[in-house]
Amino acid sequence: MYAAGEAAVARMAANTGVQDIEPETSHAAADVIFRTLFSIPIEDETATAVFEKFRDHQRTQPILNLRAFIPGPRWMPRFFSRATKSTARDIRRLITDLTERRMFEIDAGTAPDDLATKIMSTADPVTGQTFSTQEMVDQVAIFFLAGHETSASALAWTLYLLAMHPEWQDRLAVEAAAVTPDFASVSKLRLSRDVFREGLRLYPPVPMMVRETKCREEMRGRAAPKGAQIVLSPWHLHRHERLWDNPDGFDPTRWGTENGKQCQRVAYIPFSAGPRVCTGAGFAMVEGPLLLSMLVARFRFELTDRVPVPVAHLTLRAKDGIWLKITERD
Repeated sequence: MYAAGEAAVARMAANTGVQDIEPETSHAAADVIFRTLFSIPIEDETATAVFEKFRDHQRTQPILNLRAFIPGPRWMPRFFSRATKSTARDIRRLITDLTERRMFEIDAGTAPDDLATKIMSTADPVTGQTFSTQEMVDQVAIFFLAGHETSASALAWTLYLLAMHPEWQDRLAVEAAAVTPDFASVSKLRLSRDVFREGLRLYPPVPMMVRETKCREEMRGRAAPKGAQIVLSPWHLHRHERLWDNPDGFDPTRWGTENGKQCQRVAYIPFSAGPRVCTGAGFAMVEGPLLLSMLVARFRFELTDRVPVPVAHLTLRAKDGIWLKITERD
């Protein structure tokens, strides 16, 4: 993560001025996940190709797929567009190449000790079997999609919020002076963590999600039978005026208040909750504050006259980008 952060700072230093911040946060988050999974930077040829295809793929996706609401067998059509199917095939082909290369390295005893090697070489405790190539491709695709798109969205919107509230940038820059390339220093980023958490509240990367009821429920006088499809909206829950103090305001200090602590337990679901909670939540809460602090320590972010309009693809993005003025700190 630290190496990816340094690379992001170097890229931004070479391209200051007014720019759309979303491509840079996507680049940085993808770099983190590739270094974690395969010990390769985003500049690797295959990694770059996967990143670019995922970017195209997410733009073809609607916020909700009609197929999610229609019960039926697995062979039932899912109504994906031709572009979605095409980019998905390209992504699987590229990830298959990476996976097969790593399997060869594992067999030869030359594989690095990273996440991909651990996943591919760890046997199921019940069956004693390891993942097949296609199963591993599924795992890598999920890790990459969940591990970079959501983080990129959250980081971009948090930088936008900081541009709206420059006094918080200065506070984070002071705190960031303690960051070193070791895991222990990340625990010191308390302000960065609270700011990133507030960014996740106001601009949750997954603004809507679908869940299925396991038993009959009743919500505000309306019955939902067992097996009903329910749309949950973190976006609305996180801004509910009957739950949160100053729900639409940017206030990182709220997490130390009684209201903030209570809402964090019962009304804060940027990573979902329960059995379906995002397995990468802990990873994201290390990555986000770390990258945020490294960027703010080096640069100032200011608003421009272009106001971003949130739109939902696979993750929450801006209709025409998030344009900020970036300058180096003295």
